[in-house]
Amino acid sequence: MLIPIGAFARASGLTPSALRFYADCGLLVPAEVDPATGYRYYRQEQCERAQLIRELREIDVPLDAVSRILDGEHGLLDEHVRDLRERARKAAAAAAVIKRRLTPAVDGRLLSAAFAQVLPAAGDDPDFPALAGVFVELEPEVLTLTATDRYRLATRGLAVRQEERGSAVVARDGLSALLPWLAEQPSVVVSFEGDALTLSADAERRQAPVVAAEFPDYRQVLAALPPVRRRAVLRRDELPAGDRVEVLGVTFDAATLRAAVATAVGPDLLFDVSEPDQPVVIRSATDGDSTTLAMPVRPW
Repeated sequence: MLIPIGAFARASGLTPSALRFYADCGLLVPAEVDPATGYRYYRQEQCERAQLIRELREIDVPLDAVSRILDGEHGLLDEHVRDLRERARKAAAAAAVIKRRLTPAVDGRLLSAAFAQVLPAAGDDPDFPALAGVFVELEPEVLTLTATDRYRLATRGLAVRQEERGSAVVARDGLSALLPWLAEQPSVVVSFEGDALTLSADAERRQAPVVAAEFPDYRQVLAALPPVRRRAVLRRDELPAGDRVEVLGVTFDAATLRAAVATAVGPDLLFDVSEPDQPVVIRSATDGDSTTLAMPVRPW
């Protein structure tokens, strides 16, 4: 039984123009062509070949490969899939680069606030130059800021839309000078260039020098903390007054505790206490990626 081209097109999912094209290139020749009208007819058993051609072309198999695959060279299909995967990988890498160019890496206003949050924890002892600034860690999708003066530690993480890597201690004074400008930038790209942290916003670039010293392994300190035994949420205005302050049975120097609390965000603070002589973890109840450590002192 012969099927006219229109009905065959509907059955195979190919358009009449596509059927004419495949017929002219010898890939799917009609069973019969009316010599008077040129009208093309197909047989029912040709429908499966037509559907296979359509499916192969939908995954971008070249015409010459389509013919060879249908003739039994099935390994060409595996090669084509591997090629598609490689092209997809390259396309994803290129798209990531383009996306970074079109979208902000990080909101400068948020970054300025995060720097201002951890800067008070930086040290000023000339014997410990690595502590005289903020340790900036740039990793794919995450920017981490950390500062410590050995008596308190503040760390803050921010999501970023970039994949560069790098880390260095950025000098406190140079960083502080950039904060007013940074707070006005809706979009900033963060990078390390030579001995400086570079912040790029549109055509403008600002830099802060880095300190040639190794920052202590603060993650090891956090990981080594004993298990939490007591936990409580306190409001800033509930902290006791005096030169020495006791919270959950742990005694702090008031100046140290208030400086640590100043780096937190929001009115509510979560205190994690392990032992009376161990650092206490202070987290912002409204900002889970902000963490501060405060060292206690011996009670009177």
